[in-house]
Amino acid sequence: MISTTPSSGKSQPSDHLDDIIYSNKMITNYIRIGDLDSARQVFEKMTVKTTVTWNSILAGYSKKPGKLKEAEQLFDIIPEPDVVTYNTMLSCYFNNSDIKTAWDFFHKIPIKDFASWNTMISGLSRNAKMSEAFELFSIMPEKNSVSWSAMISGYVEADDLDSAVDLFSKAPIKSVVAWTAMITGYMKFKKIELAEKLFEEMPVRNLVTWNSMISGYVENCRSTEGLKLFRRMVNMGIKPNPSSFSSVLLGCSNLSALELGKQIHQFICKIPLYSDTTVLTSLLSMYCKCGDLGNAQRLFDGIWRKDAVTWNAMISGYAQHGFGERAIQFFDEMKNKGIKPDWITFVAVLSACNHAGLVDRGIKYFESMKRDFGIEAIPDHYTCMVDLLGRAGLLDKAIDLINKMPYKPHSAIFGTLLGACRIHKNLELAEFAAQKLLDLDPKSAAGYVQLANVYATMDRWDQVAGVRQLMKQNKVVKTPGYSWIEVKNVVHEFRSGDRIHPELDSIHEKLNELKKKMKLEGYLPDLDFALHDVGEVQRELILLRHSEKLAIAFGLISTPKGTQIRVFKNLRICGDCHNAIKYISVIEEREIVIRDTVRFHHFKNGTCSCGDYW
Repeated sequence: MISTTPSSGKSQPSDHLDDIIYSNKMITNYIRIGDLDSARQVFEKMTVKTTVTWNSILAGYSKKPGKLKEAEQLFDIIPEPDVVTYNTMLSCYFNNSDIKTAWDFFHKIPIKDFASWNTMISGLSRNAKMSEAFELFSIMPEKNSVSWSAMISGYVEADDLDSAVDLFSKAPIKSVVAWTAMITGYMKFKKIELAEKLFEEMPVRNLVTWNSMISGYVENCRSTEGLKLFRRMVNMGIKPNPSSFSSVLLGCSNLSALELGKQIHQFICKIPLYSDTTVLTSLLSMYCKCGDLGNAQRLFDGIWRKDAVTWNAMISGYAQHGFGERAIQFFDEMKNKGIKPDWITFVAVLSACNHAGLVDRGIKYFESMKRDFGIEAIPDHYTCMVDLLGRAGLLDKAIDLINKMPYKPHSAIFGTLLGACRIHKNLELAEFAAQKLLDLDPKSAAGYVQLANVYATMDRWDQVAGVRQLMKQNKVVKTPGYSWIEVKNVVHEFRSGDRIHPELDSIHEKLNELKKKMKLEGYLPDLDFALHDVGEVQRELILLRHSEKLAIAFGLISTPKGTQIRVFKNLRICGDCHNAIKYISVIEEREIVIRDTVRFHHFKNGTCSCGDYW
């Protein structure tokens, strides 16, 4: 339908139709790439506009949150609005979270089509108004697959899996969106077998479905299955998108599978997505988390368009590796380039100060967040600060900060404080922190274990036994410590006192050889980290067979001399192992990199990148 603008009052001549169609396409293209200003310029230059023209420019304002007033002004002057116009404006209210006005506007729509009802249901669902969405859904004169999919997706998003399952079973038409929403829901609730069953039963899958399964595996600590599914997807000729690569590279990071990550890097180089900032940032993050800062830095330097996420990944990488000064340099460069820091940036910066012991600078950055950048501190920032102060021995200041928090302290805060108490052997405060932690999270194995460790370092074995008895009564199971190393694309896992690895005899032989050489160099085992009430000789043997030492010994006998060894650990490295590895790096003339739950440690020539502060 051709309409006149309010100002011209003239009909559209038929010979101008081509120009109008061309201009409408330009507006649509600009809107698609988010360039509203250019779209508006084309719109203003048009002497005659169709309803399609008005709807296109209105859609541009609708998609940009914060442009509600301009959208309303535009809607009010559209000469001949149609049902698309009304639906676009309705969508705009939801995109700006103005639900009350959306309701009022919906009732004013003269003729409602499927899209009108579905926009309303989708909008309510996205805004967690599921009871209202269901009421509307129930009185719809007619439902289509979009209606059912919107409700099922809404229930999944609202964590109401039972209602989603119920609706899915009743849906007469199940679209791929509904199937995928159910897979997402099952993965979200750790019902992995049900997600797998649904995935295999699906009549049609799209890329979003595959991505949902892959990310679900990765998020449920089953990265190996996620990587296998990614291979299957690619082998079937389905092209991955940035979301696919984000999940699969996170899977590589979780497994510390650097070689596999490098293979994915090679794959990315062969497809058009190699210039995609999101993909390259995921790749950069993988290199950082797998201990390869060199490749991460080279990749960062080659990214043409760096966004805040890219900068955050690099700052976090240097922070996690203990190079605090370098991380802060990147933060300064980021600001100089005009990239605005966000809350994640400050988590990275505070972590960098924490790992490098830069207490005063950490306090300065924490105080500048709100003052200079308008960023409110959230619990993550407070956890970083408690850790920063606690590690530095400023336990009173850490307690003071916790008391001043505008939030109720969460379990991570007291877990962090408890860790600091162990470092500084403050028993009274450790008992306080442990009690607070267990009040908030009675099943926290870390709380019991940390407290038992504090007692053990002070030779209070009766109290250690008491904590272990309490764990048994409350059915709390300690996460077993283990370390792993990748050699020739095979991941080898070790637990302390391992008895099953096929190379165990050679590993023990290597460790005994290292023990003799280390003692000649001045190494003395730190028996405080053999947390068992046994004799000195037995405690020394327990220390020698800690999982990280076993993994290192295997790396030494399985890789060429002079090559770097990378070991990963699911718990924090112990003080004795940290000291021993410094000696091993000298004796074997190797760089040894250890990633624990807190950070990376780079051992070389008898020193560690953490400066013995971790």
